[in-house]
Amino acid sequence: MRFSTVLAAALPIAAVSAANFQVQVGANGGLAYDPPMVNASVGDTISFVFMAKNHTVTQSTFAAPCENMTNGIDSGFQPVAAGATSLPSWSFTVNDTSAPLWFYCRQTGHCQKGMVFAVNPTAAKTFANFQAAANNSQADGTPAASPSGSGSAPAASGSGSPAASGSGASPSASGTSSNASGAMANGVRAGSLLAAIGFAAGLLL
Repeated sequence: MRFSTVLAAALPIAAVSAANFQVQVGANGGLAYDPPMVNASVGDTISFVFMAKNHTVTQSTFAAPCENMTNGIDSGFQPVAAGATSLPSWSFTVNDTSAPLWFYCRQTGHCQKGMVFAVNPTAAKTFANFQAAANNSQADGTPAASPSGSGSAPAASGSGSPAASGSGASPSASGTSSNASGAMANGVRAGSLLAAIGFAAGLLL
């Protein structure tokens, strides 16, 4: 009975544990984010590791995929030298999930080749439609055949450093770099649960 009580008390702790998703940018010289989209909750962190060449993670809108959004967040260009052993990273924390977040690489021509990323796309505003609109955008970023609707207001901000560390804060969100992979998200939550159970169980001995 006591163990059941401890387990029930530990569940809320696990439920609020934030996940960390890792996204590789330009892996193997490709023009892509891997994975190209994630489904995140409030408090989750999305970390971008720049693998090669010189890319950005720049916020845009669903209606104009290849145009930077006013007051949106932007990693800035992150050049990676050939054979580099220290890779730059940049991350942001999601503070609002009421609408999707849209991103692209603002290196010339990359967005038009489909280098875009999304957080929490919906059935009405899918990643596939967002990427198709990017493919059809003009060289200057103007959409040739844009989907209806627009992206969300800024719901996050981020920061990073060449050594894959750093932190920052803004009124809407705080950013921090991380090397944790998206596959570790469940492990983070499970670890919090087990730690809480172990601690509480120790008090009963």
